[in-house]
Order: sequence, then C-alpha cells, then structure tokens
Amino acid sequence: MRRILLVLIVLGVVGSNRLFGQQPTDQSVDEAAIRKMVASYVEAFNSHDPKSLADQWSPDAVYLNRSTGEEVVGREAIASQFTTLFKDQPELKLEVAVTSIQFVSPNVAIEQGTAKVLAPNAEPDETEYSAVDVKRDGKWMLDRVTDKATEIIPSHYEQLKSLEWMVGQWTGAADKAAVEVDCDWTKNKNFLTRAFKISIDGGTDFSGMQIIGWDAAANTIRSWTFDSNGTFAEATWEQKGDRWFLRNRGTLPDGRTATMINEMKQIDANTFTWQTIERTAGMNCFPILTRFSWFANKFAFFR
Repeated sequence: MRRILLVLIVLGVVGSNRLFGQQPTDQSVDEAAIRKMVASYVEAFNSHDPKSLADQWSPDAVYLNRSTGEEVVGREAIASQFTTLFKDQPELKLEVAVTSIQFVSPNVAIEQGTAKVLAPNAEPDETEYSAVDVKRDGKWMLDRVTDKATEIIPSHYEQLKSLEWMVGQWTGAADKAAVEVDCDWTKNKNFLTRAFKISIDGGTDFSGMQIIGWDAAANTIRSWTFDSNGTFAEATWEQKGDRWFLRNRGTLPDGRTATMINEMKQIDANTFTWQTIERTAGMNCFPILTRFSWFANKFAFFR
C-alpha cells in the first residue's frame, strides 16, 4: 500500500510540473549532493554512530532490519536499531557503490547500487539495493531502502569434498592402451565431472562423460556415466576405509542391462588405482574405463 501511495504521489508531482511548466532543478548538483549523503552515511556507519545514521533518514522513513525482518518507522526507532546492531557486532563495516540515480521529480530520486557489509571471520555480505531519496529543506535524505532478493544457491560440497582429490588431469597406460581423465567441479561445487578418452594403438577407441553428485533423497553419492558407444549407467558410491566402491547398473546400446563393481583407491596426491572386481558376462563396452580394464584388471593413474 505504501508503494502504491508513493507512486501516486510521484506521478502527481510529475504531472503538476508538466501542467504548470515548472522546470526541473540542476540534476547534476542534486546528484552530487546525493552521493555526498551516501558517503556521509557510510562514514557514520563505520564510526558506529547511530544518531548520525538516523539523521540521514527522513523523519518518517521506514527502515527494514535485514536480520529480523522488522520494519521500523522514524529516526528514533532507526537509531535504536543501529544501536543494537553495533552492540551485537562491534566490528561491522559498510561499503556502498552507487550505480545509478534517477530523478522522478525535483525532490524525489531513485538510487540504486550495491552494499557490502564486512564482518571479521565471515564472507562479505553483498546486496543490491534500491533507495528512495527525498529532498527536504534543501537536504537529501533516505526515505526507504529495499534490498533485492538474493537467491541462495545450495551446495553439496561438504558431501563431495572427500572426492576433491580427483580434480585434475590424469593418465594411465597398459599394453597398447592409454586413458586420459579430466576431472573438475561444476559451478557451486554441486557436481564433479570426469571426461574420459581411451585410446588403443594410438587411435581414440571411445570417450565419454561421468557426472558425480550427492543424492539427498538416498543420502549417498551417485554418478551418471555416458560413453560414445551409446552405453549409459548409474552408480552408487560407498567408501570403506581408503577405498571407494562403485556399484554400476547400466544399459548397453542393444538394450541389455549389465552390472559392474569398481574399486578405486587413492595412493597419494598424484596417484590412484582402479580395478573392476565384479561384472556380468558379455560386458565388452560398459562405461568409464571398463574397456581399458580388459587390458589390465588393476592399473594406476598419475597426474
């Protein structure tokens, strides 16, 4: 309701200016004054001066406490909010970058920018904001500040970090076959990807991709693998001591299903071993490294 009233007031001011031919004031002067007001606000915040901060707001301004979600009205209430904030977090600092100022009337401007709150031993809390600035008695003040909603992207890094050692480029070889594996995180570290290529007698035999992620419903690590021959598979991962066991179930290009268990062990930061310890008969093209394991049932990878 307050926003609707503000829009109506602004439209009324703009309309009356046009109707009576009122000319806008020098916006460059007002913009400089607003930027100076922002700098003064940041200085007061970093000095932990609640009264000076409250004086930067209009008498009937509305302040939203981001921590509690509570809206308070008026300078006295705003000063009280900041007093509590600084008492609870005495080392809090603020950085503000104004990206744009648009005037909707000579006495009302929309300010947009980013605010970064800094606290010891914590990641910076950066938020985009939009502020309504009003000019009263020749002084620009804050009337309302709205934070743009920041989407929190969940990450399953904690569940997958035990496999972080796999990140990097790996090679392995046996007889006339060679394999290359390139592992990396996706954005937000919700998945690991492993691209693989197997070469026999110097030519690429087949390639593929494996995606490793956390299955929150089953409370387990799971992978999905696809190779250039048309085979795809799904596996669950289980750690026992220093070994990982991958229980695969896949579909071959001709529609048959097949199962396989792989064992993977990290030897050191630059070496791991891989072997197939169980598989169904007739699996001559099962995904990731199975073709290679026909040449060496157990082999090592190196960075």
